[in-house]
Amino acid sequence: MIDWLPRLTSPTPTALALAEKFWPGPLTMVLPRQSLVPDIVTAGQDTVAVRMSAHTLFSEVAQGFGKPLAAPSANRFGRISPTTAAHVLAELDGRIPFILDGGPCTHGIESTIVHVSEVGLRILREGPITRDDLRAFAQILKDPIAVAAPGGLKSHYAPRTPLVLEKLPTPRADKTGLLAFSSPREGFSKTAILSPKSDLREAAASLYGAMRQLDEAGLDLIVAEEIPETGIGVAIMERLRKAAAR
Repeated sequence: MIDWLPRLTSPTPTALALAEKFWPGPLTMVLPRQSLVPDIVTAGQDTVAVRMSAHTLFSEVAQGFGKPLAAPSANRFGRISPTTAAHVLAELDGRIPFILDGGPCTHGIESTIVHVSEVGLRILREGPITRDDLRAFAQILKDPIAVAAPGGLKSHYAPRTPLVLEKLPTPRADKTGLLAFSSPREGFSKTAILSPKSDLREAAASLYGAMRQLDEAGLDLIVAEEIPETGIGVAIMERLRKAAAR
């Protein structure tokens, strides 16, 4: 399916190198679109976001269809992303005809989105492919660019229960839950731990499931512990900040 890349986009040499290295995998590239891509896919923009999934079941679906697929995320707008079929059912039951259950998501958080240009890379959404991974291919640009990307709003990935971020979490009410990095703290009604081993990859895989667990516990407040912003920790903190924004 990687043969479709030049048919859908105008890939730069850097984009081709990124595809060779990270596809199939959790990297989405924003590239100039070809006329083959319909306006409804790009909301009228002159770029399109493309990715090649590594999931076995989805790959079978794409191979069987024989063409690229355009699809939204399997969650309600702004809500916590699903990482299991049960999460999708809880969000979209009655709104979709069926669900293909391929097991829990490997990475837990959404793909890295990068805008690829002749002068470098702009990271539009942090993800499993980290800045350090990308620096080996091109300069990481810091100046902003007006390209819409999933998860780009200030508030996103949010539970219905109010969530706050703290370096040293402290309970604020009788019904306060804790989203902890690696160990529990006293005084919280309910605790969800992302990684008992303090492993950032494990924490990323656990993030949305833990947030849902606390969101469904009838709490008044969720206090999320800040985690180290190294590697994929940058992507986790990006999601937590958006979940806390109101």
